[in-house]
Amino acid sequence: MAEEQGDVPPPSPELYFDPIVELPLVVTKTLEENEETLFKMRAKLYRYDATGEPPEWKERGTGDVKILKHKTEEHVRILMRRDKTLKICANHYIQPYMELKPNSTSDRAWIWNTLADFADEEPKPELLAIKFANAENAQKFKEAFYEARDIAARFLKKQSETAEENESEGTSSDSDDSSEANTTPTKDTASKSTEEVSDKLSNLTVKEENQNSPSKEESKESEK
Repeated sequence: MAEEQGDVPPPSPELYFDPIVELPLVVTKTLEENEETLFKMRAKLYRYDATGEPPEWKERGTGDVKILKHKTEEHVRILMRRDKTLKICANHYIQPYMELKPNSTSDRAWIWNTLADFADEEPKPELLAIKFANAENAQKFKEAFYEARDIAARFLKKQSETAEENESEGTSSDSDDSSEANTTPTKDTASKSTEEVSDKLSNLTVKEENQNSPSKEESKESEK
């Protein structure tokens, strides 16, 4: 027993050292804080590489595809990140002109194109294809996609109507200002016109007095 107790090392005190440099807590923002999720489903994304020989579909990533709507500006976009790395593989707005086309070889896939995808941080046109686990999930994506397209169409219509109203208000205010400037006399012009009228009246009075009162020569002849 004594030997066994002698083999047990003495307990060491718990040591704590303050860090030399304290790093502040960094909050990572994904830019999704101001958006609400309209759709979320696991899928596999492909892009069409037209520069290859021959051109072919290339897998871009597997993960959750989301359809996100901005809470205030009503923009709707597709966002997809790869599993584990969370690297973005699709990021673009849904526009009113976009159409989903079915894949001829599968009822679980859709094809569409976008003029500006920001997955690589620089906008560029892409032809994309997405494949789901079953046809039911693919149909749910289609419904959410077209719902988002309708939201985008209403938002663009509202923007155009607001722009037209602002233009019409600006045109009417400019015309009102110009008409007031043309019709409303200023103090200087009003005072000048008043002086001119008073001068004309004074001249007329003098002429009338000259015409009615006899001259000095006529008065002398009448005295003779």
